[in-house]
Amino acid sequence: MDQLQQLCRQVRKDVVEAIYLAGSGHPGSSLSAVEILVTLYFTDLLRCIPQQPKYEGRDRFILSKGHAAPAYYSVLAHKGFFPLEWLPTLRSLGSPLQGHPNMVKLPCLDCAVGSLGQGLSIANGIAWALKYRHETPHVFCLIGDGEQQEGQIWEAAAFASHHHLDNVCLIVDCNGMQLVDSLKTIKDLQPFNAKWKSFGWNVMTVDGHDIDKLHQVLSEAKAHKGCPTVVLAQTVKGKGVSYMENQADWHGTAPNEAQYAAAMKELSQEVL
Repeated sequence: MDQLQQLCRQVRKDVVEAIYLAGSGHPGSSLSAVEILVTLYFTDLLRCIPQQPKYEGRDRFILSKGHAAPAYYSVLAHKGFFPLEWLPTLRSLGSPLQGHPNMVKLPCLDCAVGSLGQGLSIANGIAWALKYRHETPHVFCLIGDGEQQEGQIWEAAAFASHHHLDNVCLIVDCNGMQLVDSLKTIKDLQPFNAKWKSFGWNVMTVDGHDIDKLHQVLSEAKAHKGCPTVVLAQTVKGKGVSYMENQADWHGTAPNEAQYAAAMKELSQEVL
């Protein structure tokens, strides 16, 4: 897994650089999700062929927390879906890399996202259609823990359980922060696991920055039958850049020149 850890470090550099160059974006939410995205796309978990992005046998991925697009774009580029040279064009006029993923600009995506709370419903629709056609691909969906405050999430949770959508795996990026403060301060939804269990879901918890454990838990989630699975991934907002970690101010703020230099220096060190 050393190569994947090196890749995570590079993805974090890509995130910081792209947001710095754009002068806007969401570093905290992007950095917390890096290991989750890398584990999905660079192990045997998510079947995909970059040269055939609409390959029918592929697994699907929905980035419901679309503001984490900088990390997602970096992972897709390193996987070979589009050139790495596009990454510094984030949020630029005419760039395919919009602030939130756009299917018109990037046809390799499985859906476009923007408003929080919609991704699980989209994942359910895709998963239901796949089951109806007796097809086997799995559908992964990544949401933020604050996103659970959206009522649509729980409507979708009830739908997936009722229809036994065991081809759905929801991953919750549990970094504990949202926009301006902690979830506990804004609207405390704990205990997450009890809520999801009460909706009929298989619930698993994992260190969201441990690639080995992520792979093990997500593999078990993919193999689980009879009901959908939710993986509660415990993460750190702004992971890898010490002055950003667990700081709500870095939810949607771009670093200045000095902050950018400090972040890149830290991310160049051997150990995060």
